[in-house]
Amino acid sequence: MCAGALVHARVARVVWGARDPKFGGCASLGEVLTDPRLNHRALTTEGVLHGECRDLLVDFFRARRKPKAP
Repeated sequence: MCAGALVHARVARVVWGARDPKFGGCASLGEVLTDPRLNHRALTTEGVLHGECRDLLVDFFRARRKPKAP
């Protein structure tokens, strides 16, 4: 959905740090932003501050999965 919104909004460039191997629509499962069948393509830059981005995502989702105290 996010990649589709980026195409519809005609965003020129998208930069991200860490791929989402299960659901990524920009590079992992699909290549929506560079698909030649669409009427707009965006430049993509991947891996910016990869380690820091990955750590933030891992920590965030780990905290979300922790059981909540009563």
